[in-house]
Amino acid sequence: MSLRSFVARLPLARRAKRAAASAGVLVSEIRAVALAAWRRSLQLRVVVSTLALSTAVSLVLGLVLQTQIADRLLQGKFDAAIAQAESARAISERDLSGVDPDREGAQGTLNNALDQLTNQSTADAAGAPTAGEFRAALTTGAGSGPEISAGNLDDVSPEQRQTVANGALSTQYTTVDGIPTLVVGQPVRTAGRELQLYLMFPLDAEQRTLGLVQSTLIVGGLVLILLLAGIAGLVTRQVVRPVRQAAEVAERFAEGHLDERMPVHGEDEVARLFESYNEMASSIQTQIRQLEEFGALQRRFTSDVSHELRTPLTTVRMAADILYASRDELLPALRRSSELLVTELDRFENLLGDLLEISRLDAGVAELGTDRLDMRHVVSRAVEAVRGLAEESGTPLVLDLPGDVYAEVDSRRVERIVRNLVANAIDHGEGRPVNVTLAGDEHAVAVVVRDHGVGLRPGEAGLVFNRFWRAEESRARRSGGSGLGLSISLEDARLHGGWLQAWGEPGRGSAFRLTLPRTEGDLLESSPLPLQPEGDDPDTAHPLPASVPTPPWGTPISAELRAGEPADGRGGDAVAPAEPAVLDPRGDR
Repeated sequence: MSLRSFVARLPLARRAKRAAASAGVLVSEIRAVALAAWRRSLQLRVVVSTLALSTAVSLVLGLVLQTQIADRLLQGKFDAAIAQAESARAISERDLSGVDPDREGAQGTLNNALDQLTNQSTADAAGAPTAGEFRAALTTGAGSGPEISAGNLDDVSPEQRQTVANGALSTQYTTVDGIPTLVVGQPVRTAGRELQLYLMFPLDAEQRTLGLVQSTLIVGGLVLILLLAGIAGLVTRQVVRPVRQAAEVAERFAEGHLDERMPVHGEDEVARLFESYNEMASSIQTQIRQLEEFGALQRRFTSDVSHELRTPLTTVRMAADILYASRDELLPALRRSSELLVTELDRFENLLGDLLEISRLDAGVAELGTDRLDMRHVVSRAVEAVRGLAEESGTPLVLDLPGDVYAEVDSRRVERIVRNLVANAIDHGEGRPVNVTLAGDEHAVAVVVRDHGVGLRPGEAGLVFNRFWRAEESRARRSGGSGLGLSISLEDARLHGGWLQAWGEPGRGSAFRLTLPRTEGDLLESSPLPLQPEGDDPDTAHPLPASVPTPPWGTPISAELRAGEPADGRGGDAVAPAEPAVLDPRGDR
């Protein structure tokens, strides 16, 4: 092949390759559509299964019937041919009983006898069977004298001629000019040596009969399969249609349309199922409304109590401030009482504020006011708010806050989350360093608060974010939390579409990670910071690495809470758990 012809064929090869690739894509799409339809349609599966089974049954039945009919036809033809051959042999022996084949003129005698045999209707004799049209041949065989034959012996095999020459009856199936033929050979006694008589019965009529039977079976099988498919489709539709209708009603009911009910017709099993569903839906609707009324009443009660308590609290605060301002003039016991009064009033005010915030969150009226802010400043302000608490407890705060980490957040809520996490870390860090690390990537920002204190104990992970729950009631606390801090933090993270997660082990401390999307409304898929630390020294305050993917989950003692993250910890649809359950069983976390 020349170089020019080779180059000329290159575009054709490329087009063929592209066409093959397009065909492969088309086949893959068709396969995907077919698989989707197969999985989603019960009626399709039933109809296709019925077609497959009925096709198999029809094939087996057709083969059995065809085999039986063919055997019966051939057996009848064979029996009639044997009987007719015996009758022809008797006639031939009668006509040739005085003929010596070795004498002169035997050829003409054999021809006359053969003509008389083929022209005579053997069926004229009483009780003589007939096998239909046949051709005959007579021969003396290759014996002691010369072979004298009448008729065409080309269709008779040498093996069959040898069998007949040995004095036995022989039958054989052969094909003559494309037509199956039954050849019957037997010896005929004469005055001299024996002759060989061969009758050839064509089976073209039986072949046509079998072809007609076969075509009839095929057409009948196809009609039967189509009828069965139609019947299966109609029967399945009677079952599938109510099921589809029930699925649509159930979907609308799940979307919040609690008045949706199944239409009930008749008294069959489907009607009883729909009645049961309607009763269940009515019961669920009643319970949901009762729960809504109870929740509304509870929120209203919390809000009203919080508001009503503010008036007497303001009066008590004014009196307490006056006493506290003049505490130096009081007796030592009264001075201590005034200090305790102011401290507890501060805690009471914080509790009222948390209760009001919880009531707004439960009522779904909490609003998110986002701005594009530098997260370093937001985290710094939250840490500075609790720095006095850290200095009082002697807890070092180690910050790793890089600049230019921007995100659309509500600064008030994010500061409250970080402030709660750092305050809890100080409370439970046993004076060891607390690390606060900030990092970001293209889609998310994260803040990790790590302490090296008591950590988590097995079984307490599912209670951390429950309201008013405390892990160790006897532990001395410095922050004076209300027991609602982490519950409110979780709801703030959910409002941002973010995650609030935690990890811990006894003796290794714990870590809390807040992950927020850079842009409001984006879905999170991963976090810029790992949650579980790897190989850090609890006696030294090394910042956590601000990179790398999230490490594997599921250590025996660790647990996680995600505000809108799936269970595998690697991001996904934002679906928060019904009961905030996860990490770190400490204080008011």
